[in-house]
Amino acid sequence: MTQTAAPRARTLVLLLLAAVCALFAAAGPAAAHAALTGSDPRQGAVVDRAPARVSLTFSESVSVADDALRVLDPRGKRVDRGDPSNVSGTTYGVSLHSGLPDGTYTVTYQVVSADSHPVSGAFTFSIGAPSETSVPAGGEAAGGGSVGWLYGFARYVAYAGFVVLVGGAAFVLACWPRGSGVRAVQRVVVSGWLALTAATLAMLLLRGSYTGSGTAGDIFDLGLLGEVLQTKTGAALVSRLLLLAAAALFVAVLFGAYDKREDDEKRDLTFGLAVGGTVVAAGLAATWAMSEHASVGLQAGLAMPVDVLHLLAVAAWLGGLTALLVALYRAPAATPVDASAVRRFSKIAFGSVVALVVTGGYQSWRQLGSWSAFTDTRYGQLLLAKIGLVAVLVGIAYLSRRWTAKLAEGAVPVPGPRGGVRAPEREQVGAAGASDGAVGPEGPGGSGAVGDAKRAAQLARQRAAVDAARQKKLRNADPRRFGLRRSVLAEAGVAVVLLAVTTVLTQTEPGRTEQEARAAASSSAASGDASATGTVSLELPFDTGGKDGEGVVRIELDPARVGANDVHVFVESPDGRAVDVPELKLAFTLKSKDIGPLPVTPDHIITGHWSASGVQLPLAGDWEVAATVRTSDIDQVTVSKNAQIG
Repeated sequence: MTQTAAPRARTLVLLLLAAVCALFAAAGPAAAHAALTGSDPRQGAVVDRAPARVSLTFSESVSVADDALRVLDPRGKRVDRGDPSNVSGTTYGVSLHSGLPDGTYTVTYQVVSADSHPVSGAFTFSIGAPSETSVPAGGEAAGGGSVGWLYGFARYVAYAGFVVLVGGAAFVLACWPRGSGVRAVQRVVVSGWLALTAATLAMLLLRGSYTGSGTAGDIFDLGLLGEVLQTKTGAALVSRLLLLAAAALFVAVLFGAYDKREDDEKRDLTFGLAVGGTVVAAGLAATWAMSEHASVGLQAGLAMPVDVLHLLAVAAWLGGLTALLVALYRAPAATPVDASAVRRFSKIAFGSVVALVVTGGYQSWRQLGSWSAFTDTRYGQLLLAKIGLVAVLVGIAYLSRRWTAKLAEGAVPVPGPRGGVRAPEREQVGAAGASDGAVGPEGPGGSGAVGDAKRAAQLARQRAAVDAARQKKLRNADPRRFGLRRSVLAEAGVAVVLLAVTTVLTQTEPGRTEQEARAAASSSAASGDASATGTVSLELPFDTGGKDGEGVVRIELDPARVGANDVHVFVESPDGRAVDVPELKLAFTLKSKDIGPLPVTPDHIITGHWSASGVQLPLAGDWEVAATVRTSDIDQVTVSKNAQIG
């Protein structure tokens, strides 16, 4: 068994690392957690006169830098002036130069959401009529590229380091005090501290470039670093580094003064270490809660302490599991993990699961908002995957508890370093050594004494190696202990994947925000979403069934009010090219008042553009706007959509 256990463990670890890498690669750049829900002018709108300002509305508050909002003319020249400002609530705007000519203008934005994630995008609007533009509508999203990948990887490492540091130390202190002297366990906890510290420093350096230019050359820009330190995320990262200094002192005491004390003396120090360690661990967890999802949205004052409790429960369970796995596989035979330590951890793990269910349920309600978000949003789908992994983990943990109970009932005893069965063997080895030592070239004195000392030291090392091998063999011969090791290894494997999914979840746009953005976009498309300019825009796809019979009719009504309105109609092919059709007619109907249809025949202006002035709409209400498009002598279709007239 001992010859195959290590290869199996290595294989499982490699598979788990591959799974984590696959999850990380699929995650891509961190998704924006603030969504653009509206703009003025609206995306794709055609306005009669140049607006004095362009404003954007987000689903939550954002941070805007001096260059956050830019407006470019068809040639790519900036036409905005001054710095962006907060207009009201979650609406931000930038002023434009006066006297802008007709054409298509591109609005680009790159801001940082309140939960620390960069948000970027672009859209166009037109003055007078659409035109060709040299400005690319796409581009690399904020948080992408090599800098985004490095920042995302640092987030993974930070979460893993926190879990191992806090959970491993808690396992030693609460479950297995003897483990404070085990080198393998010490290395695990210290590795967690090093990983969290290195990842925090990396995130602090990468932050400015991650939310800004995205170029590697800006990583060591001290100016950007100074700006980062003034943000909420920068303050959280600096606070985390200060708390890690306190954590280093805690780890030094745990594996130093605490380990060197006798069992009776350890009890006096345990309480102080438990209180201090809990405060430091809660402080570290708070650096995430105060700067990410929990700090924004509904009930932020309650969500942040709930998030702290959630992170601590994750660390106690998964970090403790990691320490237990290392102890089961790497602890020396002289200090094996006993059943009582595993039972204590089992109770802590059960309490952690209960805390995770309660806090996770609350956080899911905050971030999803509806049952449909479980399946309709990426956040909900990842959350379902996480719930499934937790269920599997609980099932394996149940098997581990059964093995623990069997181990306590009657496991094969593991002899200590001075176990009785090995005393006769040591006497035999010692006798052989004495016999060998007696046959020195110089007899029992002179240089032969030096040879005897070397021989005795060599025999002592041999006895220690034989003793350790025998103890390990006896320990591994216990089927109960072997079963426990296998179940804990499987549990740890699922936990690694669960941690990866959880980290991806923290980088994904919450389901509630995603659905709100979809609803806003849908409402805008359905009713035109009247803006400050009073323009309503409708897009009506059509297909007459003949050759070149597919396209889109876009209708603009200004000011979309009772009385006279100006109507502009644009016809485009599926690839967005302006096209002419032999005939185009409109009709307006207010069915609730039995008014209409009121026919309108717009005048042809240029290729793909028709207009009509003074179109009278006598009453406010939900008007049906119908467009009849004829693409040949026999191919014709009528399409319609409703628009709210105020």
